[in-house]
Amino acid sequence: MIKLPGTHNHPWHYYGKRKIESMNKTYKALIATAILFTAPLVFACDYPAPPRDLPDGATSSIDEMKTGVKKIAEYQDQMSTYLSCIEADEAVALMEFEADDEEGKAQRKAMFDKKYNAAVEEQTRTVEEFNAEIREYKSRPK
Repeated sequence: MIKLPGTHNHPWHYYGKRKIESMNKTYKALIATAILFTAPLVFACDYPAPPRDLPDGATSSIDEMKTGVKKIAEYQDQMSTYLSCIEADEAVALMEFEADDEEGKAQRKAMFDKKYNAAVEEQTRTVEEFNAEIREYKSRPK
C-alpha cells in the first residue's frame, strides 16, 4: 500500500491530535485563570458618584421628575456594578492569603464589610431622598 504525503494514516497522528487538543484546553484554562486574577487590576472598581441636581418635587415638571428617575436608575446600575466588582476583588484577595492566616483574613473581611456597607448605605440614602421628592411631587395639587 502506498501512502501519499500529506495523508494522515499513521497511528501517531491520532495520538498527536489528542495531545494537541489536551494542550489547547490546558492553555485556555491557564489564560482564563490569568484573566480572572488580573482583571481586577486592569479594571479598577470605580465608585459611582450619586447623581447631582435631582429635581425638587415641589417645583419640578413631570419631565424633570422622569429625568430624575432615569438618573437614579443609572446610579443604581452603576452601584450594582461597583458592588459586584469589589466582591470579585475581595474573593481574589482572600485567595492570596496563606491558609493559616485567619487573623489577616478576618481583618480583610472586616474592611471589606465596612466598604460594602458604606456604599449600600449611601445608595439607600440617595434613593430615599429622591423618593421623598417623588412623594412631594405626587402630593401637589393637580
